[in-house]
Amino acid sequence: MTATVQDTAQEARQQTTKGLYIDGAWQRAADGGTTTVRCPADGSEVAVVVSATAADAERAIAGARASFDGGPWRRLTDLERGAVLLKVADLLERDKAAYARAEALDTGKRLVEAEYDIDDIAACFRYFGKVAGLEAGRVIDTGRANAVSRVVYEPLGVCALIAPWNYPLLQAAWKVAPALAAGNSFVLKPSELTPSTSILLMETLAEAGVPAGVANLVTGTGRTVGGPLSSDPRVDLVSLTGGLSTGQAIMAAAAPTVKRVAFELGGKNPNVVFADADWDAAVDNALTAVFLHSGQVCSAGARLVVEESIAERFVAEVVERARRIRMGGPFDPAAETGPLISAHHRDQVHAYVQAGIAEGATLLCGGYIPDEGALADGFFYPPTVLGNCRSGMTVLREESFGPVLTVETFRDEAEAIAIANDTEYGLAGAVWTSDASRAQRVAGALRHGTVWINDYHPYVPQAEWGGFGKSGVGRELGRSGLDEYREAKHIWQNIAPAPSGWFGGEPSGPRE
Repeated sequence: MTATVQDTAQEARQQTTKGLYIDGAWQRAADGGTTTVRCPADGSEVAVVVSATAADAERAIAGARASFDGGPWRRLTDLERGAVLLKVADLLERDKAAYARAEALDTGKRLVEAEYDIDDIAACFRYFGKVAGLEAGRVIDTGRANAVSRVVYEPLGVCALIAPWNYPLLQAAWKVAPALAAGNSFVLKPSELTPSTSILLMETLAEAGVPAGVANLVTGTGRTVGGPLSSDPRVDLVSLTGGLSTGQAIMAAAAPTVKRVAFELGGKNPNVVFADADWDAAVDNALTAVFLHSGQVCSAGARLVVEESIAERFVAEVVERARRIRMGGPFDPAAETGPLISAHHRDQVHAYVQAGIAEGATLLCGGYIPDEGALADGFFYPPTVLGNCRSGMTVLREESFGPVLTVETFRDEAEAIAIANDTEYGLAGAVWTSDASRAQRVAGALRHGTVWINDYHPYVPQAEWGGFGKSGVGRELGRSGLDEYREAKHIWQNIAPAPSGWFGGEPSGPRE
């Protein structure tokens, strides 16, 4: 018998309202406020969590600051902190079922996708747990026999970590794991729409041995708690995965205190298909690139850029397959994709499609809001393809963050590169061709932080992730992702000190 969303939500619902975790203890909001989390597949209640106030955020910052300035975490060796992160990875694998169920309920994504996410999250903690002890700094050759010069790395301080709703725990893990590995304390703010797995994470971190006060959680709206996290001088870094306008607002708020920022702000990602590409693989991945998780992926290949000579046949096959994609809830075994996160977001995606049609795009499939059967209870939107798209259209400039594919065509390699780079963003892109030299030329010319050749979407935690242009600032994952949470310090030691003689005269010697 297939479990319903309501049945599973009832099992997962918290008996005690949580969401505000400070100094190792669950606390109530200053005004007692709460919010209800609902599954976007059918609107059923998942949990009631704390809705924090600005004062609560300030208390969390104070707790993190105290733990960093006076607590033991930053004083542990890298290897000791790494061992704790490896324990976190083990616990995530042990509790994978509970985590995946909570993530599926909050986001509405298919349970199998949530399970993949938990595997990736465990891998992230495992990577940073292992890399933590590999860099003790480096010795610099000064060219002087009397001097020893070292560069060492130290934790940055207090980090405000702001995670999105599309991959709630995965994106949080990309921040939490390197922040902990480097020795920092943090305040995590998940989206108010998807807080459940962040609540579970606090309990897992405590079980693994992270000291009280190092890991703090504030659930609430960005409008309410985002201000203190961005502007408080006790915060040394703000890391955000979110929209462009949110990143711009946080950057402005952070500027007066000159704190470090690290942003991943989405993209308008081109998927470039040449006529000599492997046909079946290119078609299949064109669908996966944009319709995975209903297009709610920062790196989604939402711009299909296809060579003119094959465009008509290629797009026709993509459209025919897109029409057959089955929508459903997280526990529907026949579903291939789920709902959008909210009614508001669904309506924004629909307005985006309508704007494209008004500007001259041709609707090839999708483009409507389901209003019959089980889909009517959730926030579903069908896979949608827009043809005849031209440079300058809203649908090519702005991120829909939904299951919407636009189609552009090109005649030669130079035009393909120009079209692919015709965006203010630069997060990710792909090139499909059987010509190895062309693949390398195009990949090198694309101004995007990740470029796939004959593939789309895979990543590994040991490789940097981030974007060019308005897609963000800094990098997550890899060695660079760890460096975002560290300060480099140069230590110079003169091992044979003597007077410099710079200003002449004899040394006066010690005073009597």
